[in-house]
Amino acid sequence: MSKPLKRIHLAAHFPGVNNTTVWSDPEAGSHIEFGSFAHFARTAERARFDFLFLAEGLRLREQGGRIYDLDVVGRPDTFTVLSALAAVTEHLGLTGTINSTFNEPYEVARQFASLDHLSGGRAAWNVVTSWDAFTGENFRRGGFLPQEERYSRAKEFLATAHELFDSWHGDEIVADRVTGTFLRDAKAGAFVHHGRHFDIEGRFNVPRSPQGRPVIFQAGDSDEGREFAASGADAIFSRHATLEAGRAFYTDVKRRLAAYGRRPDQLLILPAATFVLGDTDAEAEELAKEVRRQQVSGATAIKHLEFVWNRDLSSYDPDGPLPDIDPDLGEHHIARGRAQVRMYRDPLATAREWRELAAANGWSIRDLVIETGNRQNFVGSAATIARTIDDLVQADAADGFILVPHITPGGLDAFADRVVPLLQERGVFRTEYEGPTLRDHLGLALPHSRLRSSGETSMDDAGGERTAS
Repeated sequence: MSKPLKRIHLAAHFPGVNNTTVWSDPEAGSHIEFGSFAHFARTAERARFDFLFLAEGLRLREQGGRIYDLDVVGRPDTFTVLSALAAVTEHLGLTGTINSTFNEPYEVARQFASLDHLSGGRAAWNVVTSWDAFTGENFRRGGFLPQEERYSRAKEFLATAHELFDSWHGDEIVADRVTGTFLRDAKAGAFVHHGRHFDIEGRFNVPRSPQGRPVIFQAGDSDEGREFAASGADAIFSRHATLEAGRAFYTDVKRRLAAYGRRPDQLLILPAATFVLGDTDAEAEELAKEVRRQQVSGATAIKHLEFVWNRDLSSYDPDGPLPDIDPDLGEHHIARGRAQVRMYRDPLATAREWRELAAANGWSIRDLVIETGNRQNFVGSAATIARTIDDLVQADAADGFILVPHITPGGLDAFADRVVPLLQERGVFRTEYEGPTLRDHLGLALPHSRLRSSGETSMDDAGGERTAS
């Protein structure tokens, strides 16, 4: 008996200015004007994507004490942008990254419940933590938390937010004009939480939203992050978009669900993926080489090398050889606020490896950064890319992909027009939205607490069928 075809989930990431985008390309537009966000969102909705995703930067990153203008240099407030997009879209899910280290549960729960109401049930929250004291300097709390403490706070933050969402069951408002009764339950919204990180009690002032609570996303790749996702997330973002790495990650995360009474289909795995589309595979390969050189200018190559060397290398020629001096292993790093510096646990070993590669291949600094950096995940004609995506999903390397175009805001247009129809022809991607909410798009049940008073039937967190009384 053959395995049934899996339905593919697709989403779009509006990346802002970073090392993926080519902001200098003539086709690139603004990364802050609302028209860019609206164009991007409308394209994703026209293609019947599940959702749009916004990342968030809480501080301008620096290198050598100066703003690193080849990466994210500013981003409008997530809730403001998503609320505005709710007014110009009808079906597209609206996913925002909100930090659990420097916010409070009541405020964040209120904002997401409001967004879910405004959008008719399309809100999602990418729960993240902050890893560095540099970002913390922008906030009253200051400092930062060790990794185990960050996840401890994040788990309690999410659990507390769920308590707030669930303080309304969904049937309290009767608004009877004859009797003058507005609420059936005078205790609606009451909550009490006494925990290690949060000690709050009061009334949550936003009634139950269409989804009950937002869809929860998580992006951690560490063991703690994978466990956090397995314990309560609806989807996890991944950087593993190849067959071998994707299947290993998929298998590892899905097997963790049973410990929390969850089924494999209750957590979606969605790697981020870049792409270059051409009329032919050969044309796409040439375009991909051009894009990589656009993404890694001479200035960018030097900045990237500084991640490892932890020295000011501005005097070096990006088209010349690598430095013969060794990296500085000092406590303070030249690149502040950049997570990439954590990738290089042993800078001396990395420097030796890179020198050997450069010498063996005749690479300059810029050549080395281009060749050792991330390549586009999907490169080819529309048929090739559609087949590759389908093959990876059917092989359980992913449940779908979050596409990151290198041109904003029009970089998604060709994919929507040329690749999506081929996936639809294969019968693995929707031709119309099946329901109004993001949970409908993702195939996720409504949270049980909402169903308790609605008379609907769904699968509870332990996988057993329950009918509300």
